[in-house]
Amino acid sequence: MGNACNDITLRAKEALDKSPLIIARNSGTESFKSLSGYEVRVLDDIFKSSRNFDTLNKKLAAEVLKAAKSADVCYCVDGSVSEDEGCKIILSRRKDCLVLDSVSKGAGAYNSARLKQSQPTFVSAYSAGNLKSCRAVCVYDMDCEYIAGEVKIKLSEIFGEETECTFIRGGKAKKIKIYELDRQKEYGYDCAVAVEEADFLHRDRYDFADLVQLIKLLRAPDGCPWDRAQTPDSIKKDMIEEAYELVDAIERGDTDGMEEETGDVLLQAAFHSVMEEERGEFTASDALTRLVKKLIFRHSHIFGKDKAKNESEALKVWERNKEEEKGQTTVTQTLYAVPKNFPSCMRAQKVGKRAAKCGFDFLSSVSASEKIWEEVQEMVDCQMNGDEKGVFEEAGDVLFAAVNTVRLAGADAEEALRAATDKFIKRFAECEKLIMADGKKISDITGDELLFNYYWEMAKNALDSNQNR
Repeated sequence: MGNACNDITLRAKEALDKSPLIIARNSGTESFKSLSGYEVRVLDDIFKSSRNFDTLNKKLAAEVLKAAKSADVCYCVDGSVSEDEGCKIILSRRKDCLVLDSVSKGAGAYNSARLKQSQPTFVSAYSAGNLKSCRAVCVYDMDCEYIAGEVKIKLSEIFGEETECTFIRGGKAKKIKIYELDRQKEYGYDCAVAVEEADFLHRDRYDFADLVQLIKLLRAPDGCPWDRAQTPDSIKKDMIEEAYELVDAIERGDTDGMEEETGDVLLQAAFHSVMEEERGEFTASDALTRLVKKLIFRHSHIFGKDKAKNESEALKVWERNKEEEKGQTTVTQTLYAVPKNFPSCMRAQKVGKRAAKCGFDFLSSVSASEKIWEEVQEMVDCQMNGDEKGVFEEAGDVLFAAVNTVRLAGADAEEALRAATDKFIKRFAECEKLIMADGKKISDITGDELLFNYYWEMAKNALDSNQNR
């Protein structure tokens, strides 16, 4: 029926004139006036008895399909057939339906708002939660304050709450900010909102696609000389640095820092995807598609037939699916798959864990610790014999045995070593402070083991005392 009285087409009017039964979705719209002079069955009662939007559409569709069993039905809805969820249900069940469309509610909002974008997205307010990033959007069916609030949240996420939009009611349009969407005096069936993003440099919100576009602009012939000169090899270390900075912000509990560093990590990922697109290898969309498909496949306990009652079982499903996905049929293949550029402690721990899955492991941390002393003795023997190559090899065995001992004791070796290093620095700083307080320099007493130990114990006690307060 369109958006206003007399929006119906000549073909629709011919169908109405010939139809033995006319059913209208509801009588509360301006477009319903187009049916004046016809005998119409109205489904207003279904609106009152439905608990939610989904139930309403199913009931409306069921009522029309039931009536169509005994007579040809002309079912009239406001806006466009493609916008009506009930019509979609009917069309999916009856292939012999004739569609006579009219002016859509989305198009009506677009025309009222005078948007510059030529291809906006049209969506019902009841489906706005599924809206993705877009250049412009017209949201219709915004018939109450609650729904307006939901639309406000989604549009704020995409465009920014301070962005100007057009609020439409009764064919009248006014400019407001997105954050004001749920603060209007009245709402009704004909309420809609239209919004489009500002030019690239003046937007309130950006998404990953904008980041990729920006990098392409910077690497264009007239872009930034530094950005154009970069290669995957030249900036690979930056990804490691940014990842460490993000982890550092997490450990400090610095949410503002986490926001910034997360963006920096995404920048590195986007930069690499643009460079690979230039080489014809893959795009950012390819990488994201592969990621989502991988997550769906590995979570077969959520999206497939596997079951997982707890975290441990979920992890087993994940690892099994990962091995299948990568075509790994032997344990050795999983060991080689651990990246060589991991921090050495982290890599050793991960290799030990994967080897342990087939039973190749120490019985306990106690039995693993015995290996440490054995390797230490072998290292000392090499040192005594002047075997530098042997010292190097046995030193690695000492550290590998220590990592396995820590792993079996239930601690993370990488984190434990980092914490121990931090602790040493704090104790050393306190020790030096105490020595300097006595008018000495630390270099003056390092040869006096007894005196140095005295200050060291004082430093330990001072720090432990402060920590326990």
